[in-house]
Amino acid sequence: MGGKNNFPKLHNAMWPGLVGKGSDSEPGIELDTLLDLTEKAQVNGVKFDGVDIFHCPPHINIDFTDDEVKRLAANVQRRGLDIASIVAPVWPPVGGGSAMGSPSDRKKFVANVEKSCKLGARLKELGVRHYGVIRVDSAASPSDWAKDPAGNTKKIAKTWREACSVAADYGERLAVEGEICWGGMHSWKDVINTMEETDRPQTIGFQADMAHTLLYTMGYNAPKSRLLPKNFDWKSKKVLDEALTKMTDALRPWTIDFHVAQNDGTVKGEGYHDKTGKHCQVTDPKGKLDIPKHAGMWLRGKDGEVTKAFRHICWDGCMFPNTVMLQQKTWNDILATMIKVRDKHGWVA
Repeated sequence: MGGKNNFPKLHNAMWPGLVGKGSDSEPGIELDTLLDLTEKAQVNGVKFDGVDIFHCPPHINIDFTDDEVKRLAANVQRRGLDIASIVAPVWPPVGGGSAMGSPSDRKKFVANVEKSCKLGARLKELGVRHYGVIRVDSAASPSDWAKDPAGNTKKIAKTWREACSVAADYGERLAVEGEICWGGMHSWKDVINTMEETDRPQTIGFQADMAHTLLYTMGYNAPKSRLLPKNFDWKSKKVLDEALTKMTDALRPWTIDFHVAQNDGTVKGEGYHDKTGKHCQVTDPKGKLDIPKHAGMWLRGKDGEVTKAFRHICWDGCMFPNTVMLQQKTWNDILATMIKVRDKHGWVA
């Protein structure tokens, strides 16, 4: 009934209710609605273990009160769920700033990382958070980064080091999200360069999303780093696997947080979100990934053994239409695939 493995824990992301939503798109989805859908999802007696959250209004106030955190913890706990990773509000529209921007911008970036670290610490004290990271990015575009690649990489690294010092004070680790829309992280090679420049491997790592990182192999926003040939024939599974193997072997040593996802090989932007790897439904016939198989490239090392690098995995499906997100079947289908990933690449503890 419970599947053959109990780790990694299976989590659902709450930010798809807000990312790509808003005044110039569809309305956002309330946190309670997403929690309801997560709680009700069930496949042969197996349920989600928890959620990863977006530290951003209207889900969570950036400058939260202690009463608000207590209500959040109680709301999640009564559903039998935990909270793990927290997306920090590092972007200018919500009070953050570019990691390669002015001294003031970079100070705002670090300040908002600290707010999310405080939130994470308080949730630990309240007994609802036992694992997970604080998620960040560069809050800067590839086009702005490209105006001075070396200089801007150094600025991002300096900002991240300052954020690492803050995170370490709270016992947290930072995971940078690998998306083609973030300067200094818009290719797999640039991720490694920026990580090495930051040089805080104990505190900062990489968050791999299967949908976003597929775009790395295609060279979007970084043609020189492409691993798949131009006009690639998606029927060539061997070529795809070779490209994914090369990328995951390079990024896996840095990976400390992981998103299960599907992609149809295209990009998408919606609302205020720049174009990035398009998430599509787990059952989409146009999906290019064999999810259980390709998840193993991240979850297992070169030796074929499970790395156990993180205690949970999370589903990410941003910019889905609300009509899709509000169907319970959507989340049951997602959970079923998550279970397959865990059964194939998990462990018992």
